[in-house]
Amino acid sequence: MTSITLRNVGVDFPIYNARGRSLKANVLRRVGGHIDSHDGEIVTVEALRDINLELRSGDRLGLVGHNGAGKSTLLRVLAGAYEPSRGVAQINGTVSSLLDMTMGMDPELTGRENITLRGIFLGMTFQEIAELTPAVEEFTELGGFLELPMRTYSTGMTLRLAFAVSTAVQPDILLLDEMISVGDANFADKAESRMEQVMENSSILVLASHDPAMLKRYCNKAVLMNGGQIVAAGSLGDILEQHSGTESVA
Repeated sequence: MTSITLRNVGVDFPIYNARGRSLKANVLRRVGGHIDSHDGEIVTVEALRDINLELRSGDRLGLVGHNGAGKSTLLRVLAGAYEPSRGVAQINGTVSSLLDMTMGMDPELTGRENITLRGIFLGMTFQEIAELTPAVEEFTELGGFLELPMRTYSTGMTLRLAFAVSTAVQPDILLLDEMISVGDANFADKAESRMEQVMENSSILVLASHDPAMLKRYCNKAVLMNGGQIVAAGSLGDILEQHSGTESVA
C-alpha cells in the first residue's frame, strides 16, 4: 500500500570554510532552517528538525510556509534526493518528483537520446523507455529538433522535453514545488491537462505552494513549516488561516 512515514527526521548540511556573516546569511536564505557554528571553519545548516509525517492513499498534502521554511528540503527527502541525517523515512510506492525536471539530462546529447537518459534517471528500464518514446516524442511537438543536441533548444523546448518524459509514467506519489508552466499557450493547456490527470491518479500528492487558491483546489490537508520544523498540521483551511495570521504579524 502506498504510504509515507517520517519519524523524527532531521537534515543537516555541514559547510566547510564558511567564514563571515554574509555567507551564513546567504545560506540561511537559500536553504532555511537553523545555523550552528561549531568553530571558525564549519557551519552546520540544520535544514529540517524533528519532522514527523504520516500519509496514506488519498491524502493531498499542502506544504505552507515562508521562503526558507524547509518546504523544498522536505520534498527532496520524500523524493529520495536527500538522506535524513537523523530519524527514519519510509516511502512505499513509486515516486515522481517534478522539482527539477531537467536533472539527468545532457545538453550535448540529442533530444531523443535525452529521453532515454532522463528515463533511466527516473528509474525506467530500457524496454519501458522504448515503449514510451513514441508517445513522448509526439507530446513534445518538437519534430525534427529531437535529432539535434539539446544545447540548441530554447528554454521552452527543453522544458517541453523534460515535462513529457517526467509525466510519461503514472506515479503512486507525486511531489510538486508550485505548479509547472511549460511552453506557449497551446502547449501549456495540453501540459496542464496532462498534469491534472497525473495528479488525480496519484495515490498521494504533496504540493508546496504560496498560492492559497491552488492549495484549496488540490489539497485536503496541510502542514505549516517554519525554521525547518512542522509547527502546525491539520485541515487546509485552518493552516492557511494560521499562516495568514503569521504574515500579518510579520
